[in-house]
Amino acid sequence: MSDDSFIQCVIPLARRLPPVLGVGAFLKNALCLIQGDEAWISRENGSLDSADAILRFEETAQAMIAMAREKPVAFAHDLHPDFPCTRWALASGFKTISVQHHHAHAAAVMAEHGITHPLLALTLDGFGLGEKNEAWGGELLQVKGDGFMRLGHLFPLHQAGGDSAARQPWRMGAAALWAMGRGGEIALRYGAFAGAAQLALMMDHGLNAPLTSSAGRLFDAACGLLDVMPIASFEGEAPMMLETLAAQRQGAALVDPDGWRIEKSKGLILDVRPLLARLADSKHAALTTEEAASLFHGTLAAALVDWTRQAAAQTGLREVALCGGCFLNQILRDLVVRELTEAGLTPLLPKQLPVGDTAIALGQAYAAALQEG
Repeated sequence: MSDDSFIQCVIPLARRLPPVLGVGAFLKNALCLIQGDEAWISRENGSLDSADAILRFEETAQAMIAMAREKPVAFAHDLHPDFPCTRWALASGFKTISVQHHHAHAAAVMAEHGITHPLLALTLDGFGLGEKNEAWGGELLQVKGDGFMRLGHLFPLHQAGGDSAARQPWRMGAAALWAMGRGGEIALRYGAFAGAAQLALMMDHGLNAPLTSSAGRLFDAACGLLDVMPIASFEGEAPMMLETLAAQRQGAALVDPDGWRIEKSKGLILDVRPLLARLADSKHAALTTEEAASLFHGTLAAALVDWTRQAAAQTGLREVALCGGCFLNQILRDLVVRELTEAGLTPLLPKQLPVGDTAIALGQAYAAALQEG
């Protein structure tokens, strides 16, 4: 490498692969260039929502191509057509390969562990565009490096108000009430917030209220129901506070054994509306906010493990990649890792890269390179 100032780290791969450039995600963008049996991971360029970040991305991409021993045979990119990194790849003149966001999350873990055989992946984050332009984010996948099958997902909630719901958890609390058949409570519970009286009608008619299976928005729904930071400064701020509150309660995490159900009519759909109902009524049940936060974490972890165990029984697979930004939550991560292990499964976390979107480029490049040869 003639200039390694753009390189954050080098990850060894299990075998030589074709040279592919992964252009990364919209948030926490980084790039990955595969060179033989190595994956070169670039510095992080930040989120591609400013001219400066986009310029950094383009400079990094050009520098990595210039320093490559083997020039890329393809660029791998996200399914989302409006991401600046996707548009850059499509305009490059190179061959392009699209890799779905959550597939890339799982493939990144596989790359770090030198795995090409099939495994399960539990991918929990805020958003990734699905195969039919759906908003995904709570996914249970079967992955074989170059391809994947969606085995199941979280029960969808309306993202009431569109993207604004990611920074206004009260909107996701309202969506949870609507999903429980309690839409009539929204105006009373959230009357202090502008537009609350119209939300039920918006969801009735699907107006600016797209469905999402996002685990991040599920965390926001819990925050909205518990009045934990109903208005946040940035996406993920309220769930971080919820984790802090759960940590303040001493002892083992609380678990409601009746807090979820798994529907099998259209795949494995994990429905935690019973848990959300308990959170909505937590004040009447004399639960402190700390106890309710603990109940959410403990029950969600138990539900995720039950869900994964059923997928393992269905597929015969025993390894489970854990990925996506929700696994930055230490309480959830530790509970899921411990309980999966106790269930006889093998949880796999990244070794060098974080569980969030910085690793997307590695997964894109690895999945595309496996397709190429």
